[in-house]
Amino acid sequence: MTEKEKMLAGKIYDPSNEELAEMRVKAHKLSQRYNFLYEDDNERKTIIDELIPHKGEGLFLQGPIYFDYGVFTSFGKNCYANFNFTVLDTCPVNIGDNVFFGPNCTIATPVHPFRWQERNIKFKEDGTAYDDEYGKPITIHSNCWIASNVMIAGGVTIGEGCVIGGGSVVTRDIPPNSLAAGNPCRVIRQISEKDSVQYKSELFF
Repeated sequence: MTEKEKMLAGKIYDPSNEELAEMRVKAHKLSQRYNFLYEDDNERKTIIDELIPHKGEGLFLQGPIYFDYGVFTSFGKNCYANFNFTVLDTCPVNIGDNVFFGPNCTIATPVHPFRWQERNIKFKEDGTAYDDEYGKPITIHSNCWIASNVMIAGGVTIGEGCVIGGGSVVTRDIPPNSLAAGNPCRVIRQISEKDSVQYKSELFF
């Protein structure tokens, strides 16, 4: 397996690999170019098309954005992310349709060894620094709202129709149609028809 194949498969891989390093630099540069443009600048679309080729119509990223690779993240239709959106996609990140992210959200697939003896930086014979790391994929199904300051850890699947409360740290799967929050994020209750804004007259009058 190549180092890229190992990385995407969730195996221990070498992030100093030349191919991966070049891909990261490209994604970082594209992210920075995007961040320096005003939101009504048409060049933003050109950058996003190159940075995130796997996406549906209607994607809007407010910016600033930070992607490790971009090409390993997919979005469905009509997704939105507010300010400071970070995606560390060393493993695949799959996001469904109509998923909204509040400000300061992080999607982080990388995992490092718990033991420092295995986690610390190492050096090859030629002096190149590297570390042993791996990742776990993340899936966010359609029709979810991820509120402000949420961190989603590697290996998590969030079911369709969920609301994740602000400041949550999501380290385990969340079943569909759940209101969940906290650190660690836990299910509070199921979202139902009773939650409709139509029953909240104060919002209309």
